[in-house]
Amino acid sequence: FVKPILVILTLPITIVTLGLFLLVINAFIILLADNLIDGFSVSSIWTAILFSILLSILQSILHSLLKEDKK
Repeated sequence: FVKPILVILTLPITIVTLGLFLLVINAFIILLADNLIDGFSVSSIWTAILFSILLSILQSILHSLLKEDKK
């Protein structure tokens, strides 16, 4: 619920940074999950950004492996 709102509100800065600001938004969501979920902890913003980068890479790999060929 929070991420789509953040993406829409930060659309101008996301366009200026060519989409790299989405990594910061993902890191913010990870830090928010850290505060809301017991047993899940992130030590710093840099760890959250690294986790965000790895998450984006894995999502793109899985998307390319699981997408169907449209012929």
